[in-house]
Amino acid sequence: MTGLKERYEALKEKVTERRAEFAALMAFIENETSYLTAPASTRFHLCRESGLLEHSVNVAETLLKIKDKLAPDISDESCVIVGLLHDLGKAGMPGKPQYLKNEPTPKQKAYGFPASKPYRFNQDLLYLSVPVRSLYLVAGRFPLTEEEVQAIVYHDGQYVEDNRSVATHEERLTLLLQYADSWSGFVVETGRA
Repeated sequence: MTGLKERYEALKEKVTERRAEFAALMAFIENETSYLTAPASTRFHLCRESGLLEHSVNVAETLLKIKDKLAPDISDESCVIVGLLHDLGKAGMPGKPQYLKNEPTPKQKAYGFPASKPYRFNQDLLYLSVPVRSLYLVAGRFPLTEEEVQAIVYHDGQYVEDNRSVATHEERLTLLLQYADSWSGFVVETGRA
């Protein structure tokens, strides 16, 4: 199986119409945030180094597969963009990661155990929801379409109460991203695929 870095690079190559802008955005993200090393969560799915990158690649790949069957007219480019960027907010801000590694307690260290919770939220980071922080990091640097914005903002679907405002008004890209995100988190990343 192809490694994570190769899968990630192959996905980025699918962005062709906005290639220069996307390359600049990804250079910023890769060099200024913890996107490449952050976990996907503090203690649930892919709670490990580079878990966020792995989850983002899984979502983008799954999104491309289902869009090919259900909505082949949606561009691969849009799918890659929203798949890779939907959880970008979990990387935190430049110089301020959202997740910090926990150290084992003295007792855990004495017995050679890791910390009970591998990561914690960075309390020095201003609270923004993951989708809002994702848009904040992207919006001034890259031209998103309205459909891409909606997909990123509402990618958690009905799991988030704030998303009720978009219920029954989701664009197809939003619905596909919601499903790809759920399928990746609950099936691919748990080994049930």
